[in-house]
Amino acid sequence: MTAREPLPLLHRQVRPEWIDYNGHMSEAFYVLVFGYATDAMMIETGLHAGYRESTGCSLYTVESHIRYLNDVPEGAQLAVRTRMLGADAKKARFTHEMYVVDDADADPAEDASPVATTELLALHVDQNQGRTTPFPDEIREHLTALTEPAPEWAGRSIVTVPAEG
Repeated sequence: MTAREPLPLLHRQVRPEWIDYNGHMSEAFYVLVFGYATDAMMIETGLHAGYRESTGCSLYTVESHIRYLNDVPEGAQLAVRTRMLGADAKKARFTHEMYVVDDADADPAEDASPVATTELLALHVDQNQGRTTPFPDEIREHLTALTEPAPEWAGRSIVTVPAEG
């Protein structure tokens, strides 16, 4: 199967209620925006509401690793890029990179640095049976065709801090 076009960017604007006591976007709202990006990825790859209704299956996130890299102010325009890193019979691994952009529909500049990233592992779950189930071939092939090389930061663990003693 030939490679497909990259997934489209998700765009959102930082709302006033997303701002915390430090004057920038609260950590919970990074997760919210990344959740919207996951939803958009699911729609683009055939795992949309109609699929869930007809099959009883959906993606369940089972692991994520978020990096908060820069403050995001109220009103900022965000663009989130999604990369599929791989898929097999029952799971998908992907990333989201969040950028501040100049206007509501802009792409990040080529040299732009993300303000946050997340790496996720999701399982394809049959909600009626409460367990994982294989993707339909067409969906798995679509996810596989979207696979890109992992960014250098993906797959890292949290740095540990030695205990004082």
